[in-house]
Amino acid sequence: MKTSLKIGTILGIPIKLHITFLLILPVFAYVFAINPAPLGFAEISSATSKYAFSLLTTVLLFVCILLHELGHSYIAKSYGIEIKDITLLLFGGVSSMGEIPREPSQEFKMAFAGPLVSFLIGLVLIASNLLVASYVSGYSATSTYIMFSILGSINIVLGIFNLLPAFPMDGGRLLRAWYAKRMNYVKATHYAAYVGKMFAFFMGILGLLANPWLLLIAFFVYIGASEEDKSTTVTVLLEKYSVKDTMSDKVASVTEDMTIEDLSKFMFENKHLGYPVMKGNSLKGIVTFTDIRNILPHERFGTLVSDVMTKDVISVSSKDAASEAFNIMALNNIGRVLVIDDGKLVGILSRTDLMRTLMLLNE
Repeated sequence: MKTSLKIGTILGIPIKLHITFLLILPVFAYVFAINPAPLGFAEISSATSKYAFSLLTTVLLFVCILLHELGHSYIAKSYGIEIKDITLLLFGGVSSMGEIPREPSQEFKMAFAGPLVSFLIGLVLIASNLLVASYVSGYSATSTYIMFSILGSINIVLGIFNLLPAFPMDGGRLLRAWYAKRMNYVKATHYAAYVGKMFAFFMGILGLLANPWLLLIAFFVYIGASEEDKSTTVTVLLEKYSVKDTMSDKVASVTEDMTIEDLSKFMFENKHLGYPVMKGNSLKGIVTFTDIRNILPHERFGTLVSDVMTKDVISVSSKDAASEAFNIMALNNIGRVLVIDDGKLVGILSRTDLMRTLMLLNE
């Protein structure tokens, strides 16, 4: 099921709305509507105006979050890092980008760009509000003043929150950049992740004693720190090996006219969940278990592989580093890539192949 909707492109970066954003939008609007000034618009007598300003404030808040992410992305693109997209979702915005730069100064600038944008937005909105209020009598009692005051304050809080020294917040990356000037990148990530986990632990205790919302944030921080630590270790270990070292060169393929029922049996017999689709020596696409799992049993005899296969094939070269293939899989949220040299299919590399390699390396 498609969970994100593309709404436009900025700086060449696709901007998407996740389904969770659409769910949280009315919730935020309702919160602003029921709270009194300076945190909301409850004191507005007209229900239409109250909810209109609440909804507008919510939309502008997520525009500010988008600008925060664009701050990261702008610096990242200046260093040649690919930005696949920016998605607005329940907890804010997420930039899907290629590998984080290993140069500490570059990572520091990229990580700090987001909070800097939030601070600038917050300060400009608050200063502008105060300036207009000093010249226009009664402005401080208007809904416009309240809206800009809310947005200014939240942006300042957002900037401060993102500077907390824990992944996946920007402060975790700033801390790693500081450590990376003094030790290797993997060890720097371990140390920064450890600080983040300790921060999450104490935040969790505080959540038990004071505010249950802190428990959710603590869980979010702990998982983020663990995932960053693991993915960095994996990437660095795999840099020493090429795709050719880890891929499967015996590739089973299927044809376009195979039915989904036959494909299901083929998958069960061959114990793999993804296959290139070939017509003679010509590659037509790739079909995976994800493509067929929602097809009802009675539809499987009439549905062909050509009806469900993915035609836009993501591939790598056998000479590429295994870490690059890992990053491509993560960036595109796929489980395997085809290996193509000079237009010829020479292998297939799955996430399972990479994990098996890592297991052997650890042993």
